[in-house]
Amino acid sequence: MTFNDIFKSGFLESVTEFSTIDTLLGMLFGLIIGLFIFMIYKKTFNGVIYSTGFAMALVGLALVTTLVIMAVTSNVVLSLGMVGALSIVRFRAAIKEPVEIVFLFWSIAAGIVIGAGMIPLAVTGSAIIGVILLLFANRKIHENPYILILNCGDESAEEMAMRLAKEETAQFLVKSKTVNAAGIELTAEIRMKDTGTSFVNSLSAIEGVSNATLVSYNGEYMS
Repeated sequence: MTFNDIFKSGFLESVTEFSTIDTLLGMLFGLIIGLFIFMIYKKTFNGVIYSTGFAMALVGLALVTTLVIMAVTSNVVLSLGMVGALSIVRFRAAIKEPVEIVFLFWSIAAGIVIGAGMIPLAVTGSAIIGVILLLFANRKIHENPYILILNCGDESAEEMAMRLAKEETAQFLVKSKTVNAAGIELTAEIRMKDTGTSFVNSLSAIEGVSNATLVSYNGEYMS
């Protein structure tokens, strides 16, 4: 192929040559796989704020990637042009949860595989990934940790509060202790025996304990 061949009508006409059936079939499976990824993301989401926009972006990303790969595989010149165009795109969306990166790459990979014509691979691979994510999402690997903050007036109140807290929790680990003129502030990481938190009421009822606070802790807010 020479440089003049690029400008020949036959070469340019090859850009528009595509199969309507293959395009519709690829986009259909791109939509199906995208909706499947959307459902898995919704089922496995365990964050604070669910983002509908991000979930819908997974469907759109699978469709757009499928369309791009179909266009790239149809012509060499078009593929080079798209590579140059995509190289200037910058994505600055904030990723709130690390698992969201998995879903983004899953949507992109599914679109690439479908656009390349390997639909059975996309369906089988997506089914396997979805099952694995569902299994790990519904499995409780460890107990949720909590931070217990106690404000005590003297040492006796501190000893009684610590004794009760150790009896009512599966694990009690002191993280920090501050002593000043106002009293004693104790911060501890605890693991619950069950979902009940009524022992906090008992802690606050101890004479000399002015405040008892229980805070959910995931390891990212404090150290």
